[in-house]
Amino acid sequence: MHEEEKMQTSKISVESAQPMSGTIKVAFATKDMQTINAHFGGAKEFVVYCIGPEGFELSSIVKTDTSDIESDEKTEYKIEALKGVNIMYCESIGGTAAAKVIRAGMNPMKVAEPRPIKEVLEELLAMINGNPPPWIKRLMKLKNDNDPRLERWAE
Repeated sequence: MHEEEKMQTSKISVESAQPMSGTIKVAFATKDMQTINAHFGGAKEFVVYCIGPEGFELSSIVKTDTSDIESDEKTEYKIEALKGVNIMYCESIGGTAAAKVIRAGMNPMKVAEPRPIKEVLEELLAMINGNPPPWIKRLMKLKNDNDPRLERWAE
């Protein structure tokens, strides 16, 4: 197989009639497009949603089959395929891969057991519209004026 063929990522993007403003992108490692049920390194698909105070919507489906790629390159390949994602949910992720994901600007989140993606999106939506933690506010560029923890989180 040629090098160009191995490194191609399939990405299906979804265009919205009315794009939401003030959103973040959240990716979910999945085997069935409905459940967070894949290890980061072994995930062949990620479903990406935009989420903001107004709601959430499907953004893209990223296919990342790395079975033909050398093990050292798999993590970098997946990170590049998920460029622009703010939070990435998976069933598990190794320490080295997690460090690389964080350095790339993504926040890896592990679930203790497989969970429906819609359920997690609804929890994120409730959190965003409630009192989101400072790191979420920073990602979404929300005002932090009334948060007493602001000084501790200042960069």
